[in-house]
Amino acid sequence: MTVTTYKWTLDRYHQAIDAGLFDDQPVELLRGDLIAMPPEREPHAYYNSEVGDYLRGLLGSRAKVREAHPITLADDSEPIPDLAIVQPLGRVYLEHHPYPGDIYWLIEFSNATLSKDLNEKRVAYAESGITEYWVVNLKNQQLHVFKDLQDGHYTTEDILTGGTVSPLAFQDVFIQVKRLITP
Repeated sequence: MTVTTYKWTLDRYHQAIDAGLFDDQPVELLRGDLIAMPPEREPHAYYNSEVGDYLRGLLGSRAKVREAHPITLADDSEPIPDLAIVQPLGRVYLEHHPYPGDIYWLIEFSNATLSKDLNEKRVAYAESGITEYWVVNLKNQQLHVFKDLQDGHYTTEDILTGGTVSPLAFQDVFIQVKRLITP
């Protein structure tokens, strides 16, 4: 028996959303594949909200911090990162979700999805040209920082448990790592 999978395009995915096909199941599109989103537990929701507020306070009007909203990538992907720190383009986002060129960096908070976030999403984001990607490992209280994008791959991964970190786009902003990894 041969198994054939159906690859979704962004247009078909948007048509299915508009038709209400996914109203009962949160999904994201990654490289043409529909990925069911696991239910969000309390720690994940807490970090997402608290870190979003923390970053808004640090960045002010220099960036927009979007919590759990889609971004659009060129490879039939519309993932939903936990936090997307993007250019503050205002009403432009009525027409489209942020594209890679609009994104300063992305953050995922990981418990159950750590393998997917460190592998599939890392590769998809790098290949799409997202210049920086952070994964907060909630179980081990670590921050993985992927940067130095070359030929569609991150060449640097730093694993932090303390100190401060500055995103590439805002070298004058010092983010306390403990605020991202501990309650």
